[in-house]
Order: sequence, then structure tokens, then C-alpha cells
Amino acid sequence: MMNIQEEAARCLLCADAPCSRACKNGDPARTVRSVRFGNQALARQWVKDCSEEELVAAEKACIHYDFPIRIRELVKALPEVPSGPLPSLAIDFCGIHCENPFFLASSAVCTNYEMVARAFQAGWAGVFYKTICLQEIKEVSPRFDAVHVNGAHGDFFGFRNMEQLSENPVDEDFEILRRLKKDFPSKVVVASIMGREEKEWVALAKRAEEAGCDAVELNFSCPQMRQAGMGSDVGQDPELVIFFTAAVKRSVRIPVIPKMTPNITHISDIGTAACFAGADAISAINTIKSVTMGDGSEVNGSQTGSGYSGRAVKPIALRHILSMALHPLMQKVQYSGVGGIETWIDALEFIQLGCRNVQVCTAVMQYGYRIIEDLTAGLKHYMAVRGVEKLSDLVGERLPQFRLPSNLDRDTVVYPKFDTGKCIGCGRCTISCADGGHQALVFDAGTRKPRFIGPKCVGCHLCRIVCPVGAISSSKRVPKRA
Repeated sequence: MMNIQEEAARCLLCADAPCSRACKNGDPARTVRSVRFGNQALARQWVKDCSEEELVAAEKACIHYDFPIRIRELVKALPEVPSGPLPSLAIDFCGIHCENPFFLASSAVCTNYEMVARAFQAGWAGVFYKTICLQEIKEVSPRFDAVHVNGAHGDFFGFRNMEQLSENPVDEDFEILRRLKKDFPSKVVVASIMGREEKEWVALAKRAEEAGCDAVELNFSCPQMRQAGMGSDVGQDPELVIFFTAAVKRSVRIPVIPKMTPNITHISDIGTAACFAGADAISAINTIKSVTMGDGSEVNGSQTGSGYSGRAVKPIALRHILSMALHPLMQKVQYSGVGGIETWIDALEFIQLGCRNVQVCTAVMQYGYRIIEDLTAGLKHYMAVRGVEKLSDLVGERLPQFRLPSNLDRDTVVYPKFDTGKCIGCGRCTISCADGGHQALVFDAGTRKPRFIGPKCVGCHLCRIVCPVGAISSSKRVPKRA
């Protein structure tokens, strides 16, 4: 049977998709994209009125480097579309009403009026506009690099960028912010700013407020500033964070949101400094300092370290949010989660750890503003299935589950459970268990099935993780053998 997630992952996500142009009564590209971004439960609705002939035409029209997406087979594997009302995704953040929790992160995805306007029209609730500073910004070329899957082009799990702040004249940026708030009054417009000294931070914050911005984000975290004393240099110094945050708080009435750097051992030290200075919320995280070695990382023969983002950094971002959300001195501040968010499931994880909104950058750079459709649809469906009426009810709901390693249950075990019907006989589980586990599986060459040696198994679940077809699951938790 087809693995619809794997098939959808092959889709090139074309602009003006030829498969959909070949279908008069549906949108196959939207269906495939729904599966790609975790919405297989909703995907059939986009092709429910398509005839078999239309789907055949859609497959023939599919652009691909090897063979077309098997649209008809994928559609047959989809469940029926659920019915019933969907809840609202509205939520308040720092007292500001947001139509949904999805914001553009301060980055290349929001550098001018036209870009942000298109994002707002697509359904994004707000923007943390690209950071404004008073220094001249000169960018390098090329300034992006990526870590691909098996050398494949197009799809990457890690993204490195050397981009700094807005290259626009300062007056132009604040005029853009003013226009955005005037033309889109229901959207949330946040100015991201960076200064070198107190008077610059204060001056920029005041201009943001005068432009009508809903809040101001303090960029204490950019990892690639060429001038010392800016960006993550500030975000690693609690005294500077207190000083600049307090200065901005004294100068404006709108919410003040410091943005944290992950390039630090204990992020809560900086977070508590921001809270002590009166921060209304905290954004976390900015990109992670990194090095890539491919040809695409060279700038005229030279290389440097820079910021890493993309879905590979999500666990790190979640860890930093968790560290702050559990800190006793940071219980009252609100959080905006950033880092590796690509699907509604990713966003949900940040929300369940305490975030009231999330910011997206790399996924937009890779797939475009259109992913907002999948983000909002998936989160609404999840809430409807669970019977959750308000998004705020999900904020921080997973925090009570987290414990120190010393307090975890070490007296019980969960053994793997094998589905021989699903097993295709590749033997990957036995290789991993033999060479990286506890030698609790033996490969039977005759049946091409793994044989489980119970007394040796410690329930590490390496076998389950490496199984390529999902033939290994979890059994019930039981006491460990004596």
C-alpha cells in the first residue's frame, strides 16, 4: 500500500501547478500539499468533485524529475473529509488581539510593503518586520546555504544564512510599517529594532510607536552582525539586556519583546534579566551559530560562521522555550516561539510549551506564504477533534509533564511490538540493534523476519525508530525484570 506521506514528499510544490490546471473541478496540488504538511485528514476535499479522467489528466500534467506523482492512488488512500464546525484560532498576545497565532519572523520574508501585504492577504495574522537599525547594512553574495537530504536539490532540513538587517533607509521602513497598520488594521505589526547604545534603542522604539506599531521587538540575538556590541553580543550579557530593555520600556507604551539568542548555555539567565527589566513577552529563538562547508557557503573564496535555521533546529528551540517557561521567575511573561516551524504540528508543540504565537521564516522561504492555509486548517481540525474551543486552552498544557532526568520513571519498561504483516524483511532493525543497541534482535534469513530475544531487550526503541515501514510499535509499560 502506498505511503501517502512519502508520495506527497516527492511533490515539487510547483507554482501555478500544471496538475491543478488540468483539473476543472478540483485542485490536486492543494490535496498533495495538504498531505505534505500534515493534513491528510482534510486533503480529499480539494478533489472530491474531480472525475477519474481529470485525475488522469492531472497525473499526465505533473512536472517531475523522475516520474509523476501518483495522484489517483494517493487520493484513493485518503479518508473521507470530516464535517462540522471548526473553532476560531483567535488569541490575545500582550493584550493584542490576533486572528490566529501565525506570524512572519523578522527576516528576508518581510522586507517591504508588498511582501507583507501579500502575506496578510493570504491569512497571516501578523509580522515581526525585518530588523531596523541606524547603521548602513551591506549584504554579501551569496548569503544562503542549505543542508539537503542525501544531496537532493530543493528539499532541505537545515538552512544557513549570512543575512543581517534591513537594507532599506530607516525612514522608508517606518513609512512601510505605518502603511501596513493603516491598510491592515486588524493585523498585528511588530517593529524589530537593533541599536548600539541607549539613545539608538530609544529613538527606534519611539519611531515604531509613532508609526502605529502594535509592539516592538528588541533584536538581542542576530548572530552575524559585523559590528561588535550588537546582536547576539548583547543577548549574551544580562546587564546589557536589562539596561536596553528598561530604557525602551521607559520610552514607549506599546509592549516590548526582547528576542533571545540560542548561542548561550543558560537562556533563562538572559530571559530573567529581560523580565526583571519589564519585558512584556519574549521571542525565542534566533538562528544558531553554525558552519557549512559546501561551495554555496563561499563569499568570493572566503567563508564564515553564521546562523542556522530550518526544521533541524526545532528541538533546540523547544528546549529553550521549555527552560524559560518552567523558570519560577518567568511564569508571567508571554512567549513567541521561533525555530523550525513548518507544519501545524510544529506550531502546536510550541503552543503546548507556553507560546501564544509562533513566528515562521525558513518554511516560508522554502514553500511560500501559501503554507498559512495548511497551518490554520490543521490546527483548527486538531482542536475540533479534541473538542478544544479556545486556542488559549492549549497554551502550556504540556508543561506539567516535564521532569528532571533524576525524576523520571526508571523502574518500568516498554518493549517493542512487531507487526509481521507490515514487515517487508529489510532487516534494518536487526542491524541497528546489533551494532547500536543491545543485541536483542536476530535476523532470520529463511523468513526474512526479525526474531526477538526478550531477556536482552532494554526497551530503548532504536528498532522502532529505524524501521522504514512503521512495522514496530510500542507495547504496554510493565515493571522491569528483577
